[in-house]
Amino acid sequence: MGSDSNLGRPKIGISACFFHADPVRPIFTGKTLQYIEQSVAHWLMGGGALPVMIPSPEGPTQRSDVSLADYAQWLDGLVLMGGSDVWPGSYGEEPLKPQWSGDRIRDEYEIALAKAFVAAGKPVLGVCRGLQLLNVAFGGTLLQDIPTQKPGALTHRDAALYDQNFHQIAFWPGTRLSSLYADQQEARVNSVHHQGIKDLAPDFIVEATAPADGMIEAVRWTGPSFVAAVQWHPEFHDPKDASVLNDDALLQDYLAAVARKRDPAQLEQA
Repeated sequence: MGSDSNLGRPKIGISACFFHADPVRPIFTGKTLQYIEQSVAHWLMGGGALPVMIPSPEGPTQRSDVSLADYAQWLDGLVLMGGSDVWPGSYGEEPLKPQWSGDRIRDEYEIALAKAFVAAGKPVLGVCRGLQLLNVAFGGTLLQDIPTQKPGALTHRDAALYDQNFHQIAFWPGTRLSSLYADQQEARVNSVHHQGIKDLAPDFIVEATAPADGMIEAVRWTGPSFVAAVQWHPEFHDPKDASVLNDDALLQDYLAAVARKRDPAQLEQA
Protein backbone atom coordinates (compact mmCIF):
# COMPACT_ATOMS: atom_id res chain seq x y z
CA MET A 1 0.00 0.00 0.00
CA GLY A 2 1.50 3.32 -1.04
CA SER A 3 2.08 6.27 1.22
CA ASP A 4 -0.62 8.35 -0.52
CA SER A 5 -3.29 5.87 0.59
CA ASN A 6 -2.22 6.35 4.21
CA LEU A 7 -2.87 10.10 4.21
CA GLY A 8 -6.53 9.60 5.07
CA ARG A 9 -5.94 7.05 7.81
CA PRO A 10 -6.33 8.39 11.37
CA LYS A 11 -3.21 8.26 13.53
CA ILE A 12 -4.19 6.92 16.96
CA GLY A 13 -1.80 7.18 19.88
CA ILE A 14 -1.65 4.29 22.34
CA SER A 15 -0.34 4.88 25.84
CA ALA A 16 2.70 2.81 26.76
CA CYS A 17 3.00 0.10 29.38
CA PHE A 18 6.19 0.10 31.44
CA PHE A 19 8.79 -2.46 32.43
CA HIS A 20 10.82 -0.35 34.84
CA ALA A 21 14.60 -0.70 35.04
CA ASP A 22 15.50 -4.03 36.63
CA PRO A 23 19.15 -4.83 37.46
CA VAL A 24 18.51 -8.59 37.43
CA ARG A 25 16.40 -8.87 34.27
CA PRO A 26 18.45 -10.86 31.73
CA ILE A 27 17.19 -8.85 28.74
CA PHE A 28 17.83 -5.08 28.60
CA THR A 29 19.30 -5.29 32.10
CA GLY A 30 18.82 -2.06 34.02
CA LYS A 31 16.89 -0.41 31.17
CA THR A 32 13.33 0.93 31.14
CA LEU A 33 11.14 -0.70 28.50
CA GLN A 34 7.95 0.84 27.13
CA TYR A 35 5.61 -1.27 25.01
CA ILE A 36 2.08 -1.88 23.75
CA GLU A 37 0.15 -5.14 23.60
CA GLN A 38 -0.25 -6.42 20.04
CA SER A 39 -4.00 -7.03 20.06
CA VAL A 40 -4.94 -3.42 20.86
CA ALA A 41 -2.88 -2.24 17.88
CA HIS A 42 -4.49 -4.87 15.64
CA TRP A 43 -7.97 -3.90 16.89
CA LEU A 44 -7.36 -0.30 15.83
CA MET A 45 -5.87 -1.42 12.52
CA GLY A 46 -9.06 -3.39 11.98
CA GLY A 47 -10.88 -0.06 11.88
CA GLY A 48 -8.44 1.37 9.35
CA ALA A 49 -6.35 3.38 11.81
CA LEU A 50 -2.58 3.70 12.11
CA PRO A 51 -1.68 3.02 15.77
CA VAL A 52 1.36 4.78 17.25
CA MET A 53 2.82 4.08 20.69
CA ILE A 54 3.43 7.29 22.66
CA PRO A 55 6.60 6.89 24.75
CA SER A 56 7.00 8.90 27.92
CA PRO A 57 9.35 11.81 27.13
CA GLU A 58 10.59 11.91 30.74
CA GLY A 59 13.18 9.82 32.57
CA PRO A 60 16.90 9.68 33.27
CA THR A 61 17.75 9.37 29.56
CA GLN A 62 15.63 12.38 28.51
CA ARG A 63 17.49 14.60 26.04
CA SER A 64 14.90 16.75 24.24
CA ASP A 65 12.01 19.15 24.76
CA VAL A 66 9.48 16.86 23.05
CA SER A 67 6.28 16.93 25.12
CA LEU A 68 3.05 14.99 25.38
CA ALA A 69 1.31 18.11 24.07
CA ASP A 70 3.35 17.71 20.87
CA TYR A 71 1.92 14.22 20.45
CA ALA A 72 -1.60 15.49 21.18
CA GLN A 73 -1.25 18.06 18.41
CA TRP A 74 0.20 15.59 15.89
CA LEU A 75 -2.02 12.56 16.51
CA ASP A 76 -5.76 12.33 15.89
CA GLY A 77 -6.84 10.45 19.01
CA LEU A 78 -5.70 8.49 22.06
CA VAL A 79 -6.36 5.02 23.45
CA LEU A 80 -5.38 4.41 27.07
CA MET A 81 -4.69 0.69 27.30
CA GLY A 82 -4.77 -1.79 30.15
CA GLY A 83 -1.99 -2.92 32.45
CA SER A 84 -0.83 -2.36 36.00
CA ASP A 85 -2.90 -1.12 38.93
CA VAL A 86 -3.43 2.60 39.45
CA TRP A 87 -1.39 3.97 42.37
CA PRO A 88 -3.82 4.77 45.23
CA GLY A 89 -1.96 8.02 45.88
CA SER A 90 -3.32 9.23 42.53
CA TYR A 91 -6.73 9.48 44.20
CA GLY A 92 -5.61 10.43 47.70
CA GLU A 93 -5.39 7.02 49.38
CA GLU A 94 -2.71 4.77 50.81
CA PRO A 95 -2.33 1.23 49.47
CA LEU A 96 -4.32 -1.24 51.57
CA LYS A 97 -1.67 -3.86 50.75
CA PRO A 98 1.83 -3.46 49.29
CA GLN A 99 0.87 -5.48 46.20
CA TRP A 100 -1.80 -2.89 45.37
CA SER A 101 0.68 0.00 45.17
CA GLY A 102 0.28 0.26 41.40
CA ASP A 103 2.57 2.25 39.11
CA ARG A 104 2.93 5.88 40.13
CA ILE A 105 5.25 6.72 37.23
CA ARG A 106 2.84 5.36 34.65
CA ASP A 107 -0.08 7.14 36.35
CA GLU A 108 1.65 10.51 36.16
CA TYR A 109 2.54 9.93 32.51
CA GLU A 110 -0.95 8.80 31.50
CA ILE A 111 -2.82 11.47 33.46
CA ALA A 112 -0.69 14.14 31.76
CA LEU A 113 -1.21 12.38 28.42
CA ALA A 114 -4.99 12.24 28.81
CA LYS A 115 -5.15 15.90 29.84
CA ALA A 116 -3.02 16.90 26.83
CA PHE A 117 -5.40 15.18 24.41
CA VAL A 118 -8.49 16.55 26.15
CA ALA A 119 -6.99 20.06 26.03
CA ALA A 120 -6.42 19.58 22.30
CA GLY A 121 -10.00 18.39 21.85
CA LYS A 122 -8.85 15.02 20.51
CA PRO A 123 -11.01 11.92 21.20
CA VAL A 124 -9.89 9.66 24.05
CA LEU A 125 -10.93 6.04 24.61
CA GLY A 126 -9.99 4.13 27.76
CA VAL A 127 -9.73 0.34 28.04
CA CYS A 128 -9.73 -1.48 31.43
CA ARG A 129 -7.02 0.38 33.38
CA GLY A 130 -7.73 3.22 30.94
CA LEU A 131 -11.25 3.55 32.37
CA GLN A 132 -9.89 3.62 35.90
CA LEU A 133 -7.15 6.10 34.98
CA LEU A 134 -9.62 8.51 33.33
CA ASN A 135 -11.92 8.32 36.35
CA VAL A 136 -9.00 9.23 38.61
CA ALA A 137 -7.66 11.92 36.26
CA PHE A 138 -11.04 13.69 36.39
CA GLY A 139 -11.43 13.44 40.18
CA GLY A 140 -12.93 10.02 40.90
CA THR A 141 -11.71 7.19 43.15
CA LEU A 142 -11.24 3.43 42.86
CA LEU A 143 -11.80 0.25 44.78
CA GLN A 144 -8.26 -1.02 45.33
CA ASP A 145 -9.46 -4.62 45.36
CA ILE A 146 -13.02 -5.59 44.49
CA PRO A 147 -13.13 -8.88 46.46
CA THR A 148 -11.86 -7.12 49.60
CA GLN A 149 -13.92 -3.94 49.40
CA LYS A 150 -17.08 -5.28 47.76
CA PRO A 151 -17.82 -8.69 49.31
CA GLY A 152 -20.14 -10.81 47.23
CA ALA A 153 -19.13 -9.19 43.95
CA LEU A 154 -18.65 -11.15 40.77
CA THR A 155 -15.26 -12.66 40.00
CA HIS A 156 -13.97 -9.81 37.87
CA ARG A 157 -10.50 -11.32 37.60
CA ASP A 158 -9.52 -14.97 37.42
CA ALA A 159 -5.77 -15.46 37.02
CA ALA A 160 -6.19 -18.92 35.52
CA LEU A 161 -8.90 -17.98 33.03
CA TYR A 162 -7.44 -14.52 32.29
CA ASP A 163 -9.24 -13.16 29.18
CA GLN A 164 -11.60 -16.15 29.14
CA ASN A 165 -13.34 -14.91 32.29
CA PHE A 166 -16.70 -13.44 31.22
CA HIS A 167 -19.82 -11.88 32.74
CA GLN A 168 -22.89 -9.96 31.65
CA ILE A 169 -23.14 -6.19 31.40
CA ALA A 170 -26.29 -4.09 31.08
CA PHE A 171 -26.40 -0.97 28.90
CA TRP A 172 -27.99 2.03 30.58
CA PRO A 173 -30.97 3.36 28.58
CA GLY A 174 -30.60 6.77 26.99
CA THR A 175 -26.80 6.68 26.79
CA ARG A 176 -24.64 6.87 23.69
CA LEU A 177 -23.39 3.33 24.27
CA SER A 178 -26.93 1.94 24.50
CA SER A 179 -27.77 3.62 21.19
CA LEU A 180 -24.87 1.78 19.56
CA TYR A 181 -26.38 -1.51 20.73
CA ALA A 182 -30.05 -0.63 20.43
CA ASP A 183 -31.01 -4.22 19.64
CA GLN A 184 -29.70 -5.59 22.94
CA GLN A 185 -30.07 -4.60 26.58
CA GLU A 186 -27.26 -6.81 27.85
CA ALA A 187 -24.07 -8.34 26.51
CA ARG A 188 -21.34 -10.76 27.56
CA VAL A 189 -17.83 -9.31 27.95
CA ASN A 190 -14.45 -10.41 29.26
CA SER A 191 -13.31 -9.32 32.71
CA VAL A 192 -9.62 -9.01 33.62
CA HIS A 193 -9.54 -6.55 36.54
CA HIS A 194 -9.52 -6.62 40.34
CA GLN A 195 -9.89 -2.84 40.74
CA GLY A 196 -12.85 -0.72 39.70
CA ILE A 197 -14.63 2.59 40.07
CA LYS A 198 -15.72 3.50 43.59
CA ASP A 199 -16.68 7.18 43.25
CA LEU A 200 -17.49 8.31 39.72
CA ALA A 201 -15.63 11.42 38.58
CA PRO A 202 -17.63 14.67 38.30
CA ASP A 203 -19.09 15.31 34.84
CA PHE A 204 -18.99 11.62 33.95
CA ILE A 205 -22.02 9.40 33.39
CA VAL A 206 -22.38 5.63 33.67
CA GLU A 207 -23.18 3.83 30.41
CA ALA A 208 -23.06 0.19 31.53
CA THR A 209 -22.84 -1.85 34.72
CA ALA A 210 -22.57 -5.50 35.70
CA PRO A 211 -26.16 -6.23 36.79
CA ALA A 212 -25.06 -8.98 39.20
CA ASP A 213 -23.11 -6.60 41.46
CA GLY A 214 -23.50 -3.05 40.12
CA MET A 215 -19.85 -2.54 39.19
CA ILE A 216 -19.41 0.23 36.64
CA GLU A 217 -18.40 -1.15 33.24
CA ALA A 218 -18.54 1.88 30.91
CA VAL A 219 -18.45 5.65 31.37
CA ARG A 220 -18.50 8.81 29.28
CA TRP A 221 -17.51 12.43 29.90
CA THR A 222 -20.22 15.05 29.45
CA GLY A 223 -17.67 17.70 28.45
CA PRO A 224 -17.13 19.20 25.00
CA SER A 225 -14.96 16.45 23.47
CA PHE A 226 -15.17 12.66 23.15
CA VAL A 227 -13.91 10.89 26.28
CA ALA A 228 -15.30 7.42 26.91
CA ALA A 229 -14.07 4.20 28.46
CA VAL A 230 -14.97 0.56 29.01
CA GLN A 231 -13.83 -1.80 31.75
CA TRP A 232 -13.56 -4.84 29.48
CA HIS A 233 -10.94 -5.44 26.77
CA PRO A 234 -12.65 -5.12 23.36
CA GLU A 235 -9.39 -6.08 21.67
CA PHE A 236 -9.46 -9.48 23.41
CA HIS A 237 -12.88 -10.45 22.06
CA ASP A 238 -12.89 -12.97 19.22
CA PRO A 239 -14.96 -11.38 16.42
CA LYS A 240 -16.03 -14.88 15.36
CA ASP A 241 -17.51 -15.64 18.80
CA ALA A 242 -21.18 -14.70 18.66
CA SER A 243 -21.58 -15.23 22.41
CA VAL A 244 -19.57 -12.09 23.29
CA LEU A 245 -20.14 -8.43 22.52
CA ASN A 246 -19.26 -7.37 18.99
CA ASP A 247 -17.11 -4.31 19.64
CA ASP A 248 -17.12 -3.00 16.07
CA ALA A 249 -19.78 -0.41 16.90
CA LEU A 250 -17.70 0.87 19.83
CA LEU A 251 -14.60 1.20 17.66
CA GLN A 252 -16.43 2.80 14.73
CA ASP A 253 -18.12 5.33 17.02
CA TYR A 254 -14.73 6.34 18.40
CA LEU A 255 -13.17 6.57 14.94
CA ALA A 256 -16.16 8.61 13.72
CA ALA A 257 -15.45 11.12 16.49
CA VAL A 258 -11.82 11.16 15.36
CA ALA A 259 -12.91 11.81 11.78
CA ARG A 260 -15.17 14.69 12.83
CA LYS A 261 -12.33 16.31 14.74
CA ARG A 262 -10.03 15.95 11.73
CA ASP A 263 -12.68 17.36 9.36
CA PRO A 264 -15.16 19.64 11.15
CA ALA A 265 -17.32 19.64 8.00
CA GLN A 266 -18.36 16.12 8.95
CA LEU A 267 -20.10 17.48 12.03
CA GLU A 268 -22.99 18.47 9.78
CA GLN A 269 -23.32 14.85 8.66
CA ALA A 270 -23.13 13.32 12.17
